[in-house]
Amino acid sequence: MSVFAQLSGTFVNVVAVLIGTALGLTMGGRLPQKTQRTLLQSLSLVTLFIALDMAASLGKVQGGNIPGVLLALLSLAFGVILGEALGIEEALERLGETLRRRFKGGGRFTEGFVAASLLFCVGPMTVIGGLQNGLTGDSSTYVLKSTLDGIAALALAGAYGIGVGFSTLSVLLIQGGISLLAGTFAAGLLGGADPSILKTNPYVLLITGVGGLMIAGISWNLMLGGLNFEDRRVRVGSMMPALLLGPLLLWGAVKL
Repeated sequence: MSVFAQLSGTFVNVVAVLIGTALGLTMGGRLPQKTQRTLLQSLSLVTLFIALDMAASLGKVQGGNIPGVLLALLSLAFGVILGEALGIEEALERLGETLRRRFKGGGRFTEGFVAASLLFCVGPMTVIGGLQNGLTGDSSTYVLKSTLDGIAALALAGAYGIGVGFSTLSVLLIQGGISLLAGTFAAGLLGGADPSILKTNPYVLLITGVGGLMIAGISWNLMLGGLNFEDRRVRVGSMMPALLLGPLLLWGAVKL
């Protein structure tokens, strides 16, 4: 299978985010501040619904005698400790600031880059779509994700500006990386290339549930968008190691 076929869904996603960002930048300047904030809060409510639906998958996970929700709590706890030690949140902010200075971005460039990067790259569609696209060349999951991300980019760009468009660098790196690595590792680790198997695999379900809780944090941050509650924001970036620690904890619980 060609590299282009493996990355086809990622390319569609990048284009959708860029189009959404362009529309948001065009329309955003013409909308009153209150309208922009309300649109962002509307997006946060839909994001919360998606997050809760994802988090519900934890009820289908059991690691020996340990329920999925406890595994998720442990994953997030250890993930935050590791994430804070590594300074992931600050690294994302530094990257956003570097891009802002390099391309002379203004306003809330860094905030938009970080929020969009996390929103577009954390979730089951990112993982399952990447495996599906990389293993079989089927980009249908990423095409659906692209539609959702394009709409989200429109709302985010109206509030945060052009930094949202630069989140496509994160999409390329993370989604593209999953797709390219899928053929090498995923079939052996997750039980085959059939996408239907991936959707019921306990490791994928745990990643989905933990990702849902993280997206709920993103929803909270979006709800605060435009308000001066910076100290109350959820540091979702620092939680990212939990997505890797979750499957390891599940594997250990099963082996106990």
